[in-house]
Amino acid sequence: MLFSESLKKNNDFRNVYKNGRSYANKYIVVYVWKNNLLINRLGISCSKKVGNSIVRHRFARLVREAYRLHENIFNSGLDIVVVARSCASEASFHDIEDSLLYLAGPSHLRKNSEGPDNR
Repeated sequence: MLFSESLKKNNDFRNVYKNGRSYANKYIVVYVWKNNLLINRLGISCSKKVGNSIVRHRFARLVREAYRLHENIFNSGLDIVVVARSCASEASFHDIEDSLLYLAGPSHLRKNSEGPDNR
């Protein structure tokens, strides 16, 4: 990922969950919060309810790849957390990619839309 880093610290995840806005569809939930940096930070969360470690890691790889391929259309300066829903275990790459791109509209992740509302 050229313009992004990984979100790794528990405090950062909690901050995005608490202060950010959430947008959901069938496969994923996306939380967005402005981080006041020049780069995006992407975090991926997948609980054991979704599946075993192989399924969870596959979901993380699919999200990371979908984000990487379309990274140039996203605004910068955001913390983004993608959370798997239980039916994401059967999702294909195209399902995850379509879900991420669809939610990029309402969550104002795309460059042509306005920035996210911060409370």
